[in-house]
Amino acid sequence: MYAIIDIGGKQYNVEVGDVLYLEKLDAKEKESYSFNNVVAVIEDKASNFGAPFLKGASVVADVLKNGKRKKIRVFKYKPKKNYSRRFGHRQQYTKVKITAINS
Repeated sequence: MYAIIDIGGKQYNVEVGDVLYLEKLDAKEKESYSFNNVVAVIEDKASNFGAPFLKGASVVADVLKNGKRKKIRVFKYKPKKNYSRRFGHRQQYTKVKITAINS
């Protein structure tokens, strides 16, 4: 059984036991978090699709870690104009492990 969930404008195909790196959620570490925007739940022979989301369906996950990704360097340059700029960015993320799919 797997489900398709919508988080932050992105859709993820998840199964029980999957570990995902998502954009930062408002959840603390070692807590349970429920995703209610379930687009579809697919079992062996039966499948349920929502328009746009399934009512009463949810995906439960444990929050493992909140952190920051590796820093990326951004360099802007315009030739012959004496313009250059360098800066960095670290995107925040939440690491979750899927524990249950409720349809």
